[in-house]
Amino acid sequence: MFDLEDYVEAETALAVVATAVILSPRARRLVRRGLVYGLAGVLAAVEAGRSAIRGAQQGFGAAVTRVRATSQVSPN
Repeated sequence: MFDLEDYVEAETALAVVATAVILSPRARRLVRRGLVYGLAGVLAAVEAGRSAIRGAQQGFGAAVTRVRATSQVSPN
């Protein structure tokens, strides 16, 4: 009649989880909160990366400017 393997298959487990998420307000709230926090984390990481790149570019530009300025000064 019922076989344990029917409940262990990945497709069955996925269907059970999807049904629980769809029907349970608490599960929907948890999934929504997880998505929001996950997206916020990704956005924060991207912004931190962009800031690091901007800082590195500005630091490199300042270093190049200093090198050019010191190499153009003629010794007296």
